[in-house]
Amino acid sequence: MPPVAATVALLLCSNIFMTFAWYAHLKELQHKPWLVAALASWGIALFEYLFQVPANRIGHQVLSVGELKILQEVITLSLFVPFSLLYLKEPLKLDYLWAGLCLVGAAFFIFRDRLS
Repeated sequence: MPPVAATVALLLCSNIFMTFAWYAHLKELQHKPWLVAALASWGIALFEYLFQVPANRIGHQVLSVGELKILQEVITLSLFVPFSLLYLKEPLKLDYLWAGLCLVGAAFFIFRDRLS
């Protein structure tokens, strides 16, 4: 598998765990003490790091750190919006579109040398 494809696949997995670690406790553990939520999130975050560290090591062979970061942010928002809507039942906001367009712009500028 090409390094960029492997990086994207690993970052997708990492971000799924990250999103659950950061936000699922708001729905599932809202009546528990914050320490319980923090420890549960820590347990989930371990799996995030098991995907994120190799993703960045593989990706850094062919991408700059800036490119890796913007790629990660695009993946994060791409997963966060459906998570927010479907899992947390948050209302859809036009602000998600504006944030997405800002990330498209960020991705364009960070990768524009590779596009030409």
